[in-house]
Amino acid sequence: MGNEIPGAVAQDRNRLAVKAATVVLLFVAVGMALHLKEGKGQAGSDSAASAEVSNSAALPPSGHEASAPSAAAATVLPRLVDLGAGKCIPCKMMAPILAQLKEDFAGRFEVQFIDVWENPDAGEDYGIQIIPTQIFYDTAGKEQFRHEGFFSREDILAQWMKLGVELGDGEPLEFSRLEPAAPDTRAKDSICYMCDGDIDPKTRAILKTEKGDVAFCSPHCYFIAYSSMVDNKPAVESVAVTDWSAGTPVAAASASFVYGVGVDNRPTIKAFGDAAVATAEQQTAGGNVLEWAALQSKELATSCGFCDRAVYPEDACAVKVEGLNTRGCCTMCALGVAARMQKDIHVAAKDALTGDAIATETLEGHVALLDPPSAVAWAGTTKDAEGKLVSTGCFKQAFFVNEANLRTWVDAHPTATGRMITIEQALAEKMKLTPQQISKACKIGECAPK
Repeated sequence: MGNEIPGAVAQDRNRLAVKAATVVLLFVAVGMALHLKEGKGQAGSDSAASAEVSNSAALPPSGHEASAPSAAAATVLPRLVDLGAGKCIPCKMMAPILAQLKEDFAGRFEVQFIDVWENPDAGEDYGIQIIPTQIFYDTAGKEQFRHEGFFSREDILAQWMKLGVELGDGEPLEFSRLEPAAPDTRAKDSICYMCDGDIDPKTRAILKTEKGDVAFCSPHCYFIAYSSMVDNKPAVESVAVTDWSAGTPVAAASASFVYGVGVDNRPTIKAFGDAAVATAEQQTAGGNVLEWAALQSKELATSCGFCDRAVYPEDACAVKVEGLNTRGCCTMCALGVAARMQKDIHVAAKDALTGDAIATETLEGHVALLDPPSAVAWAGTTKDAEGKLVSTGCFKQAFFVNEANLRTWVDAHPTATGRMITIEQALAEKMKLTPQQISKACKIGECAPK
């Protein structure tokens, strides 16, 4: 959670006695000064009040309350005091959050940082035992709430709202679209069961089930579905692929596949019913000729660190857990690695509109670093038959560097439904999952025609 401060809160009675006497003398002196200044011009009174307000922010609290000998000395704005240290890891992660809060909410509340390693008396004066510690003061300088350890931006703002502080334009805007802006007019057999993308007739894959044929846009999406099935894994005999040159279906078990690399560095898969034709294509276009078993091994080589679905590294978010590398098949699953592993993670994602980099680090189940700070998440959701919000799947989740990019992307995808949330909220939803829920995440029973 934080770092303990050995000796920082030890009570030295003699020193406290001296401090107490000093504080009493200070109150007397201030009282005398105020009395002497009564009756003087308004300008002089305003100057004195301004000086006292400035000094009150720096005075250590007495009994965890800011010293306020008069109404004029009260803090004009609510105040957040963070007591930490420059070299404490959670404190360093708090630093950019505090800096951004100070900028975003200037005029709403004050933000003050005190380094207790450079100023050890402050730890005793504020009565802290762990760093970082955040203390919330009202406009009268009275402590309203304190928290020990790392505290995320969203948690800080939520606490201010609980205390009745108006945050104004700095609050995140709510944006959602839970009904499609336009109906999906595509024929059902032209939509991929897994990703909802358009099916290219040359790469179509078909899974035959008791309930009917299930179509995929490629063998890759079939393997994603295969890796998501808890029970009843389909046999290879039930899978058909499309011959790249002839355009006719062929049994996957007897097909030959040219496994290459496309212009976007993603793998390409071309199926052929004739091994000789596959070899000729390989000699012309490059790649490797594989049989079904070898193709399956390739396709299932990389899986999501949260839900275990098959994923291409080029499509995934890179996730680091204590120096080890894994992947998140989507942005939400990438955050879910923190919940599954119960460890801090670093996520490297991309803006779904522009491809710009978005970096996220977690600490104790909260977002500790977000670059850029304006980044937001799109949680693909819809309403089920009972009116409850449910996920629309891994392919419908995304990060964006700012709200403007998200709205542009939503406008370009009229059938997309979901809501804009902060990345902290997205992480919090994952951290609430139980181990049992995580084990069932993104799993499907049997494929059935939509």
